[in-house]
Amino acid sequence: MTDSDLIPGRGAGPGDGGPSAPAALSGGCPAHRADPAGGGFPAAGAVRLGGLEYQQTPSELYRTLRREHGPVAPVLLDGDVPAWLVLGYAEVSHVTTHDELFARDSRRWNQWPSIPADWPLMPFVGHQPSVLFTEGAEHQRRAGVITQALEGVDQFELAQWCREIAQRLIDAFAGSGRAELMAAYAHALPMRAAVRMCGMPAGGEDTEDLVTDLRISLDAREGDDPVAAYGRVQERIQRLVREKRAAPGPDVTSRMLGHSAGLTDVQIVQDLISVIAAAQQPTGNWIGNALRLMLTDDRFALNVSGGRLSVGQALNEVLWLDTPTQNFIGRWAVRDTRLGGRTIRAGDCLVLGLAAANTDPQIWPEGHVGAENSAHLSFGNGEHRCPYPAPLLADCVARTAIETLLERLPDVVLAVEPEELTWRPSIWMRGLTSLPVRFTPVAD
Repeated sequence: MTDSDLIPGRGAGPGDGGPSAPAALSGGCPAHRADPAGGGFPAAGAVRLGGLEYQQTPSELYRTLRREHGPVAPVLLDGDVPAWLVLGYAEVSHVTTHDELFARDSRRWNQWPSIPADWPLMPFVGHQPSVLFTEGAEHQRRAGVITQALEGVDQFELAQWCREIAQRLIDAFAGSGRAELMAAYAHALPMRAAVRMCGMPAGGEDTEDLVTDLRISLDAREGDDPVAAYGRVQERIQRLVREKRAAPGPDVTSRMLGHSAGLTDVQIVQDLISVIAAAQQPTGNWIGNALRLMLTDDRFALNVSGGRLSVGQALNEVLWLDTPTQNFIGRWAVRDTRLGGRTIRAGDCLVLGLAAANTDPQIWPEGHVGAENSAHLSFGNGEHRCPYPAPLLADCVARTAIETLLERLPDVVLAVEPEELTWRPSIWMRGLTSLPVRFTPVAD
């Protein structure tokens, strides 16, 4: 899952309002440093995170990195850009609770001089006027606006919206006896719920285009243009803000516009993108990953019919073992410091390994994750943790989606063997490419 801190923004690199070269170079280049004390960043020891052969089972990669490097591993991002992957639960917790050492303003990055404007991960790291990149009092002000706007969402009303949306989506494929649930249901439902919360029309071409462009922004697949996709998302949300400025309503966008903090339209656009993206891609993958668990794991198979007794357990277990946002870029070191036995230089980039931290053998030495335990890091941690009540709203959407599906299609089963299911080729998001199922056709 995700907090408001787990969604990419698009901004400027050094040549377009980003950091100047002297500031960006102040921390040196970690790819060409070695630390005799066991820290440092020799490029020869770094593992490339792009195009991983481990994409289907990233847990194997995390085990290898822990064994070879410990809780903080040197990695290479797209284009062999160096960074640190923080794998340990304690280390991720430390980074996310010490903003004075590891901050969110990406303009500190010591790699900016070598980053091209069309770098695939620019939507994740390019600084822009979003709550994601704010710090201190300004972050508290911006996050407070989002929190109060979300607090205005009635959870009972949201559940009713989700049931209505779910029924319409299921109606579209119930008579066929077969469906591909990721596209037709798991991703479609939370997007429609999110745009309704924000005051957009729940259907239509705009919504479908928004889903596609958010996916491109998050996955950064080969052949896609995530920067252009993010630009289209931004244009659509700009229109929404203009519409709500002219005709406010009982929705998240209007509450943000009317908040006493007086955010600018530019700020509200960026923060709304964070809210919508957090409500769609991660929540859609949370639904899909939980359905996969319930349809493939013998512990849940007997309870699929009706599903209510196992839905909550499945949702929580997924947050531990198959969390939708498995890695997040990131934090930038404010000054030289030590972490997990490594020397981190000022301006170094740290990627938060949320999935690796959740399965850290230091907290689960026997390899057993307590499904009832909610101390996972899937909603983030510290000041940039997902603002209340966003996790509750996401749980409401996911739980309602699964319960409604199992009520309507109680004999749903996989249409392929479990080992035939494949995961999206992304090191950032953990979600299935498809979830084909079959069931007894339901007449209209």
